[in-house]
Amino acid sequence: MNDPKTALPEEKKKVGIGAFIALALAIILFSGVFYKMPAGREWLGAFDFTTLIGHFGTIAGSKNTFTGAGGDSARAGFLFSLTLFPGVMLALGLIEVLAHYGALRAAQVLLTPLLYPILGVPGYTGLALVTDLQSTDGGAAITRSLYDEGRITKKHLVTICAWQYAGAGCINNYYSTVSALFPMFLCPVWVPVIFILLFKFVGGAMIRFVLSTVYKKDFEND
Repeated sequence: MNDPKTALPEEKKKVGIGAFIALALAIILFSGVFYKMPAGREWLGAFDFTTLIGHFGTIAGSKNTFTGAGGDSARAGFLFSLTLFPGVMLALGLIEVLAHYGALRAAQVLLTPLLYPILGVPGYTGLALVTDLQSTDGGAAITRSLYDEGRITKKHLVTICAWQYAGAGCINNYYSTVSALFPMFLCPVWVPVIFILLFKFVGGAMIRFVLSTVYKKDFEND
């Protein structure tokens, strides 16, 4: 595996303004900034990952999609797995295009000073973390891709998974499911989101500490 402090050959290339624009676009797409925009600004949803995924249509005269209702066992599981394909494919496709324009190199430059001291992971993993804010499947797919390409070690993988697992897809779930409770909130609606993000880093840092102490021998080669 590669040393996280050692840049990959492609990351030694000069990071130009185009790379930072690609990174900014990636963060905007996957962070949920333009998720469920108010009337008059719906067009900004074109820059939101969840909006781009869309939703399945329903069968005429029914509220059910092609997965139907009342399914169980392996058959229901198979149909559910099909619903995951669009998000994973779109996430991987977008990251591949953005990476071509230097988004990973820009993330390495900008995010490593933040992510490495706290989580011990290189900056380019930031795109996987940002993606997880809206899509658990997309975040997982990008993380697996980074691991398969040798960009991250097994220790990085476990730490990133710990960060993603806590409050996975929090932006999407928060502004869709929890939004029904917004009128009852005694604080600004953005405050809980800040706490969720904060404790994702706390959880990731704790796992990193455990892996570096209790399970140090298991990851001594990482």
